[in-house]
Amino acid sequence: MATALPWSTAAATLSSYVGVEVVVGLAVVVGATALATWLVRRSLRPLDRVAQTATRVSELPLDRGVVAIDERVPDADTDERTEVGQVGAALNRLLGHVETSLTARHASEQQVRQFVADASHELRTPLASIRGYSELVLRHGDLSADSTHAVTRVASESRRMQALVEDLLLLARLDAGREIVESDVDLVAVAADAVSDAHAAGRDHVWRLDLPEDGGLEELLVRGDEARLRQVLVNLLANCRVHTPAGTTVTLGLDRTDAHVRITVRDDGPGIPADQQPGIFDRFSRGDAARGGGDGAARSTGLGLAIVEAIVTAHAGTITLTSEPGRTEVTVLIPASARMVG
Repeated sequence: MATALPWSTAAATLSSYVGVEVVVGLAVVVGATALATWLVRRSLRPLDRVAQTATRVSELPLDRGVVAIDERVPDADTDERTEVGQVGAALNRLLGHVETSLTARHASEQQVRQFVADASHELRTPLASIRGYSELVLRHGDLSADSTHAVTRVASESRRMQALVEDLLLLARLDAGREIVESDVDLVAVAADAVSDAHAAGRDHVWRLDLPEDGGLEELLVRGDEARLRQVLVNLLANCRVHTPAGTTVTLGLDRTDAHVRITVRDDGPGIPADQQPGIFDRFSRGDAARGGGDGAARSTGLGLAIVEAIVTAHAGTITLTSEPGRTEVTVLIPASARMVG
């Protein structure tokens, strides 16, 4: 005998079954999604570690003499039976090759520096002798006009060679991390002396010293080598004097940023062509054609700005240049003395 159920009861039962199936289905989908996410993340953990290794290597100061790359992908992530392991093993081989190349380059640079230092040191005495004897002949010799001209040229070139040798020797020592004697340096006094000396050497230029108008001169104190910082200012001003025409106004400015003392040297000369600006601090770079220099530019060793950059770098500072017709500005930032920062 068949007994009919009320439609409402059947509908309720069916609705209940559908609800259960929906809930179970959603639970299965959520669970499967969570499991798949966990499995994917677990499988990608080695790739994350490879990426972290690459990131740490990218943060190494490889441009400042660091040649040892100790970072490597862990051995567990270099199993070449897996795709991620192949990536890790390839990265380790790349890092090994880069480290070998950097070591070879560093050794070659050290040999060049040592050669330059040794050669410069050995040349100092003979050049001094040549200069001394040529000047002695000029003072006491009875020479013809042609002979006087020849000996004068010998004396002049020996002086230029002496300056070149001294510059090369200084650069070699700076590259080796020497030559910096630290003390608290009052840049106001150094700048005043540099402008005074520049005025004496180049009376056909207009020289100005720009200091903060609101006082605060006691804050223009840096920690560094006074003689070398003086050389920075002298070289920058001399570069303006040599490479700009008479009547050019040159301004040396000092002011303070949050943690640095800022040095600016600005002139209203003809400017430096854009294609020559990127290499302006390179060794043996010459800007005579660009800046209208005359005989002084021809006698330049081409090392003045390279020495400036090396000294600034040795003081943990930075140097930048901007130039356009009618305005060239070099900006140097030197960390302020701890007495001022603290």
